[in-house]
Amino acid sequence: MQFDHILIRYGELALKGKNRKKFVEKLQHNIRQKLMEFSDVRVKRTQGRMFVLLNGHDPHEVIKKCKNIFGIHSFSLAIKVENDLEKIKDAALYALMNAEEVSTFKVTVKRINKAFPVRSQELNHIIGGHLLTNTENITVNVHKPDLEVKVEIRQEATYITSGVVRGAGGLPVGTSDKTLLLLSGGIDSPVAGYLAMKRGVEIEAIHFHSPPFTSERAKQKVLDLAEKLTSYGSKIRIHIVPFTKLQQRIFQETHDGYGMTVMRRMMLRISERVCQNEGILSMTTGENLGQVASQTMTSMNTINEVTNYPIIRPLITMDKDEIIDISREIDTFDISIRPYEDCCTIFVPKSPKTKPKRDRVNYYESKFDYEALLNEAIDGIEVIEVTDKKKVEDAFEGLF
Repeated sequence: MQFDHILIRYGELALKGKNRKKFVEKLQHNIRQKLMEFSDVRVKRTQGRMFVLLNGHDPHEVIKKCKNIFGIHSFSLAIKVENDLEKIKDAALYALMNAEEVSTFKVTVKRINKAFPVRSQELNHIIGGHLLTNTENITVNVHKPDLEVKVEIRQEATYITSGVVRGAGGLPVGTSDKTLLLLSGGIDSPVAGYLAMKRGVEIEAIHFHSPPFTSERAKQKVLDLAEKLTSYGSKIRIHIVPFTKLQQRIFQETHDGYGMTVMRRMMLRISERVCQNEGILSMTTGENLGQVASQTMTSMNTINEVTNYPIIRPLITMDKDEIIDISREIDTFDISIRPYEDCCTIFVPKSPKTKPKRDRVNYYESKFDYEALLNEAIDGIEVIEVTDKKKVEDAFEGLF
């Protein structure tokens, strides 16, 4: 006997009412995509349940792959047996004996198949007694057990589950349309992308590259960050914008304190054009209220003037320590702190305006033909599709 299934619990998806089927089907698709390397593994749905059929694969390796899939509330190892009392007792004992560091347990029976001849309460006592008789130094604790052995008797079979492993939560990626992530290479923007994906959003990314002021290593850094984010969804297309000429002109024509504001507005204009071309419905940024001059309420109001696209700001109220904690959790922190500057840090004015006025910004933008430079930058966009680390490395083979 062995664990032959993994039970997947939906959590939040159970609240989706008439739309629930769409969310569950997308979750099933995402799990199948993530488990493609396990050739014999199958993902199936029954009434209100989803199971991974292991077909001999190590359940712990499969769970490790699934832990980054948004939409999964939790997992439990499971054994499927016939609706036979003796087989149910044996499977429950196996589940208990193969759990780690257990000194107390409880049995919970759910008899969905009312044709099964023994009622739930009686089954609790029968199975619990069997476990006590065949183990040592293990007792029953119905209030705070180390392990809850759940027995679910359904029409087609009985499933015995053991323990609970927490999943990633959230909604399945792809159920909330698509956003364009402004991916700078710093700590904040990949965390913002991760949190957007947790709400079911599929992401593409845009990065503003200013050679020779920003190096190819800075570009590689962004690709590495995107590769980390693919582990929570699927492939990510990155639009690399050649920003040098436009950025230099901005800081030549603009009062020092307003340069950053004008630059951010140009980034949104270009991002909006990419969204229009790609059918993307929103933008996502790593902005955090009050963190830097361009992220004051006044600055964001002035910068937002150039677009009517929704801008998602998942980090807007977070402390920096909270953001760093998440970046460490998703393994992007060490990449983000590599000492390669992005275009937002190379032309930082000495005294950027924290309360830039819209009329002043519009005046500085009227002083030069930014539209031609904007179009040139858009025409020069390079699109790189990131799926996994090997493909990223292949794209840059021989670069260094």
